[in-house]
Amino acid sequence: MLRAEIERLYQEKPAQYTEEHRQLFAAFKEALNEGRARAAEPDAASPTGWRVNAWVKKGILLGFRIGGIVDMSIDSARQPFFDKSTYPVKRFAASSGVRIVPGGSSIRDGCYIGKGVTCMPPMYINVGAWVDDGTMVDSHALVGSCAQVGKNCHISAASQIGGVLEPVGAMPVIVEDEVLVGGNCGIYEGTVVKRRAVLGTGTILNRSTPVYDLVRQTVHRATEEQPLVIPEEAVIIAGARAVTSGPGKEWGISVYTPVIVKYRDARTDTRIQLEDLLR
Repeated sequence: MLRAEIERLYQEKPAQYTEEHRQLFAAFKEALNEGRARAAEPDAASPTGWRVNAWVKKGILLGFRIGGIVDMSIDSARQPFFDKSTYPVKRFAASSGVRIVPGGSSIRDGCYIGKGVTCMPPMYINVGAWVDDGTMVDSHALVGSCAQVGKNCHISAASQIGGVLEPVGAMPVIVEDEVLVGGNCGIYEGTVVKRRAVLGTGTILNRSTPVYDLVRQTVHRATEEQPLVIPEEAVIIAGARAVTSGPGKEWGISVYTPVIVKYRDARTDTRIQLEDLLR
């Protein structure tokens, strides 16, 4: 019922939005906050293991249409804050089980934050995101709109999990359970990082850069139909590939490329287990 009403209102834009429309959006946003609606969800029948829920993105976009710019400042003189009335900061209570360390973090209303999530300042989580139980979002990290982050992940300092709202059918970035995203990493353009993968510092993943798998001797690429998919338990570092023709070869130029150097083992687990002490 909620889905049908959201899709109808998205397609049939009224001359002006009424209180009934605002109540519909409020019900939709409550479903986002509670995790009953999400922009993408697991789907065993899909090649990536995930499917996009375009209607949820439509509902989020409706919020921008319905809302007006309002003053949300705690102190207008010292720190002005103006945004859409439909998207204030998300409200928490101690019973929410979310640890938000003081220092300037923001979590926008309309996203799911699981129990035991730790937010180190300053970090930002945008509307439509899903951050599951036990995950840590570290300082200066971004979880973009509609990005899906699984359980017990570590999104390290200054990393970016890219967001996407339009086109509504586009896959958001997916980070499955127990993934470690190292500092200054970037995951963009609908990349799917499968469970227990490890991204070394400075790794960038997107649709246009292939990932060279030294262990399985293959190359992982995005296609027109599918995003880049990183295999389970892959350990990736930022590498370089020599330009083999033209001036680039003559000048000795190399270009960036992510490289899978191993798959997780007991030694990998020992090196990253210290994160649990911070939770």
